[in-house]
Amino acid sequence: MQGSPSSHRLIYRWDLDKTYLHTNFDRFRDLLRTAFESAQDKKTIPGAATLLQEIKKTNPFGIFIVSGSPTQLRKVLESKLRLDGIEWDDLVLKPQLENLLKVRIRFLRDQIAYKLSALIESRLRTPPEIREYMFGDDAEADAFIYSLFSDLCTRRIGIEVLEAVLEQARVYEEFKRKIIAIAKDLPQGGGAERIFIHLDRVSLPQSFDAFGKRVVPFFNYFQPAFLLFADGVLGAEAVLRVAEELHLEHGFGIDALAASVRDLVERGHVGGSSIRRLASELEGAQGALGQEAQKLADALRKDPSVHAEDPEKREPVSIDYPSLLVRDRKRAILAKRRAMGLDPQGES
Repeated sequence: MQGSPSSHRLIYRWDLDKTYLHTNFDRFRDLLRTAFESAQDKKTIPGAATLLQEIKKTNPFGIFIVSGSPTQLRKVLESKLRLDGIEWDDLVLKPQLENLLKVRIRFLRDQIAYKLSALIESRLRTPPEIREYMFGDDAEADAFIYSLFSDLCTRRIGIEVLEAVLEQARVYEEFKRKIIAIAKDLPQGGGAERIFIHLDRVSLPQSFDAFGKRVVPFFNYFQPAFLLFADGVLGAEAVLRVAEELHLEHGFGIDALAASVRDLVERGHVGGSSIRRLASELEGAQGALGQEAQKLADALRKDPSVHAEDPEKREPVSIDYPSLLVRDRKRAILAKRRAMGLDPQGES
């Protein structure tokens, strides 16, 4: 099984830096080094390429990449994706130089106006019933932007909320007018099935509780692979291939993989029935993992989480986006200080 018959009605959206690629841009010297890296120098986050390859096999509607990397890096980023064997349908990069020349300094750090605009423009070219899985990280505002975008698509919030957010974010007036204008043309429908947030900066998962269960912070790519299996859009063999990479190439133990599933159960994202189903389908699985597939199945069956009740159906929560924007920015700042080895409270 490579996914459900409806897999081709799904879009997968990905960020690149800290979501797919190991990227350090907290200090200026790190930013410079990143800018001059070759495709061969760039490092992929363990499991990310394998998961994307397996997703592509399900024949989704599209794999769309929206990155904050500047347009000048298009050639090297496309080369890196090809080196990893990744196929994509669209790659949008940020026009940093253009805006720098126009002295739009705030745009250089802004993600909300740039990503919202890119997402909405893409959605206007998409059938309204298409659903989405979205991948981002905890370095910036991906959980906020993806949630806001999804609630705009499904009409859980209106244009007045969008206007308040853009005002709060100090978006340049011309960008604000453009975003509001195109948002009014959004067809109703779609929205995110799940929003996966890679905890690159090891933010606490509960930092994202205000977004509801639609947002899933994750520590490694076995976790989203398993949840895509639980949702019926990836098969057991696809999950096994992600596990193979993590185990054989990056030293993840079988018990650590089982613990990753238990973590998702404890946070209320999945229940025991999906664990039992995966363990059953791993029986006799082929692949480089060989006998380890059976060990993984056994570890899942022995884990206490296999007996957990399935969570209730995910329901979107009401989000006060203007207020949450302030809190989410504080979370990102604290996470950045921790990543730089500084005291989150402001003391080095």
